[in-house]
Amino acid sequence: MTTETNTNADPNPEPEPEPSTDPVTDPDPGPNPNAKANADQTPVPVPVAEVAQPVEPVPAVEPVPAVKKDRRLLRATLRWVAAVAVFGVVGTGTAYGITRLDRTDVPGLATHSDGRWTYPVLVKPPLPSGSPGPNDDARNLAGTHYADLRKLVLPAPKGATADASLKGTDGWLPTKDFLAEFASADDRKELGQTLLDRGLRHITARGWTTPDGTHTRIYLLQFDTAAVAETILNGKLMSQAAPTYALRDGDQFELDGKFPDPARIEHVLLAPYTELKPYGARQARQAYLASGDTVGVIIQSRKGGMPAVPFEQTVTLQSELLD
Repeated sequence: MTTETNTNADPNPEPEPEPSTDPVTDPDPGPNPNAKANADQTPVPVPVAEVAQPVEPVPAVEPVPAVKKDRRLLRATLRWVAAVAVFGVVGTGTAYGITRLDRTDVPGLATHSDGRWTYPVLVKPPLPSGSPGPNDDARNLAGTHYADLRKLVLPAPKGATADASLKGTDGWLPTKDFLAEFASADDRKELGQTLLDRGLRHITARGWTTPDGTHTRIYLLQFDTAAVAETILNGKLMSQAAPTYALRDGDQFELDGKFPDPARIEHVLLAPYTELKPYGARQARQAYLASGDTVGVIIQSRKGGMPAVPFEQTVTLQSELLD
């Protein structure tokens, strides 16, 4: 680390004396019998640079790259509708381990008894040689996820029981199984037609139940381009400050204004919701997100109330995998 020059230093400091050849004495020798004789000696100056504390250089803040015009309006609309502020946690490379957030990174996650789950070490699958990431605007205008989407869905935490109904065939889930999350037959029909018209390529999913009874379902829907994915998120799955379609596990939802900003991931558009009281025997939380050509839907519910901490943790880790 380079130490910055102290601007208060004497421009013409006196030279340091020649090193003494006398033996090293005790640092506290007591009274000096020769003090009077030494009083006439000139004191040895100590260069200011030796006592000045080094100044840590302030890291430069990289500017946020401008979003391309054809995608800027969609992103701006989502932020306006959902009041979502996107904050950055940078992650680069085609294959690298994703470390779990420190407990101090997310407000409210500072103790061992806060309800966080223990996930396995997360590793992004490698990209094909030379392929860009989904949010590389310079080289990937379509926002394509070139990695296998089935390997980008968040795994179950330790101690959870897997939901076998979401395994699908070879990891791909039929559209009707995703639509079953919504309560109204009319809503399922309308959304199903929308997905068909918008060129849905495939869906992968995973679900589990933890020992406390929390039921989690994660769905990743892949489309041809990022523009289509953002249109589905902004124009179909959410309307104003609430989801468009009612869930089978919940009724009235509102935007989760307490979702911590540091838990949001750069380039991932996010709208988290929490169910309003009275919510009956179970309370649900849900999140809709978009990264590149993929839309993510996360639903969690639990009898007696759904805690915020595991929901925030799950949303953040899934967002990191898709970024």
